[in-house]
Amino acid sequence: MNPFAEIRRDLHQIPELGFKEFKTQQYLLNYITSLGSERVEIETWRTGIFVKVKGRNPRKMIGYRADIDGLPIKEETGLPFASAHEGNMHACGHDFHMSIGLGLLTRFCENPIDDDLLFIFQPAEEGPGGAEPMLKSDTMLKWKPDMILALHIAPEYPVGTIAVKEGLLFANTSELFIDLKGKGGHAAYPHETRDMVIAACSLVGQLQTVVSRNVNPLDSAVITVGKITGGTVQNVIAETARLEGTIRTLNPETMVKVKSRIKALVEGVRVGYECLAEIDYGAMYHQVYNDERLTKEFMEFTEASADVRLHRCTEAMTGEDFGYMLKEIPGFMFWLGVSSQFGLHHAKLNPDEKAIEIAINHIADYLMLKGNEA
Repeated sequence: MNPFAEIRRDLHQIPELGFKEFKTQQYLLNYITSLGSERVEIETWRTGIFVKVKGRNPRKMIGYRADIDGLPIKEETGLPFASAHEGNMHACGHDFHMSIGLGLLTRFCENPIDDDLLFIFQPAEEGPGGAEPMLKSDTMLKWKPDMILALHIAPEYPVGTIAVKEGLLFANTSELFIDLKGKGGHAAYPHETRDMVIAACSLVGQLQTVVSRNVNPLDSAVITVGKITGGTVQNVIAETARLEGTIRTLNPETMVKVKSRIKALVEGVRVGYECLAEIDYGAMYHQVYNDERLTKEFMEFTEASADVRLHRCTEAMTGEDFGYMLKEIPGFMFWLGVSSQFGLHHAKLNPDEKAIEIAINHIADYLMLKGNEA
């Protein structure tokens, strides 16, 4: 077995939520320090890690980012190396992302290139968002790369596929939390209450009109309410209810318009159902916008490779806080095919580990080219 597939299995067993990746950080630090390379400088930031690999004759710095957190999902894969942290799972492939990052780091400790490399092991991608505050850290200000790249596994593409496009790749995203508070009471006396289950159900229906009636049909937006909680028992009218969801738009201006419309609808529910209503947008992620020139170069490089297949994909409503890094630093993100029957954030996601070595080899070849160019 490839040693970085073994590392992936180790990491898969210890998924941790955003800014709580203590075991993960220690595992990564143990491996990085075990390399014993004089070229390596390590700095930590909260539960994240910066690793600089000094080049032979540096003229620029190239960044590579891997996210490290898991999700609050109970794993159902049945794998012998399944999550040992009950209720948490690497259901978005960050165990793959870290293993590939360590593979690249190892490669360039042993075979340095001319330019400096910066490996960023970033916490809290799934929430509340680690990229934006990490960008503002003293270490990033000191070691800010001239260009940066990252990947995300793609279960729907076969192993050996690199899917990418210039320009917009992932959407603008925002979490959505709406809390309603009315007046509870006995189910036999509804006229003496203000029922928040009724209010919440009404609001869910209204929210679906935002995309269908307030967004240009030639534009794209999504509002999904993924969770509703309300009430206590079957014969008591609910005093409170909570809606949890997500907003996604391909256009930053559309996000502003959608939120404005949501605010108006929630205000209508507040007045109409005589209740208190609060909106919290939680974490918001900037769109992933790939640099045109660098992405085109990478696509041409990939197309010329005999070991992978280039797929020119379309943009997706996926959210990724790597978008904040691309807002400040030229670079790109691409999809890595991993051939899984189950998709991202699924409790049975089981990516094909053959993709790890393919990714390490392909990205290493690309960095060798970029890091040694005159």
